[in-house]
Amino acid sequence: MLKDKKISIIGTGNMGEALVSGLVSSEPSMPKNIICTDIREDKIELVQEKYGVGTTKDNIEAVEASDVVIYAVKPQIIALVLKETAQALDMSKLIISIAAGVPLAAIESCLKKDLRLIRVMPNIAAFVKESASVLAAGKNATQDDIKLSMAIFDSMGKTIFIKENILMDAITGLSGSGPAYIFLIVDALADAGVKVGLSREDALFLSIQTVLGAAKLLMETKEHPGRLKDMVTSPGGTAIAGIHTLEKGGLRTTLINAVEVATERSKQLGEIMMKNFSNE
Repeated sequence: MLKDKKISIIGTGNMGEALVSGLVSSEPSMPKNIICTDIREDKIELVQEKYGVGTTKDNIEAVEASDVVIYAVKPQIIALVLKETAQALDMSKLIISIAAGVPLAAIESCLKKDLRLIRVMPNIAAFVKESASVLAAGKNATQDDIKLSMAIFDSMGKTIFIKENILMDAITGLSGSGPAYIFLIVDALADAGVKVGLSREDALFLSIQTVLGAAKLLMETKEHPGRLKDMVTSPGGTAIAGIHTLEKGGLRTTLINAVEVATERSKQLGEIMMKNFSNE
């Protein structure tokens, strides 16, 4: 289904290029069916040379030639880009936005026409094809649109679909912002390793591999994290002593609070975006 679709990626920055890389390397789409745009000449030349895709600096040209249009531009400029390309958008095209913090309602109010709209929240792990992406659909999007969108974003990780658009703020607070929390934890674990005598290089390697291995174990066994935690903690042992200290320090509560605060901030930014779009 995806192999036959013409796809344009409007804005080939970091996330846009991650999409191109995923689509081409995992072969759900052919380079000849992908066209990328960017305002930077050197960027589109690099993408063309690296992946063999079509490129242009003309967003309208790219949209007109496509069945699927993915807006991968910064939230601050998406309203301008949407209005620039609005004349080429209609119900024959699937429109996907990955602009962080921009609700579907804002896009609908900006374009003022019926369109098949999808919003996706990927995360930075897309660069290594391990993104946790979440997809929400507009009122005109079909089941086939949802399946097609999931196939696109599965090329750079794993994707889930949610029916409630309102939950996208919670998604942003958890998986969108989540890698930053993990980076902080890994950095802290490495510091701890150095404190107890390990070299910085060894401590960092062990911290990264430990997080990677733990995540893979959870993913492959499908076990509840609490059960796997119990498997590591023997009576009177080292792990339970460490966990006691983490609980005493409020790690669990702090992480819950971090996701909650990030979710609220996403809601605030979404409200700002709605106002900005209505003023454009």
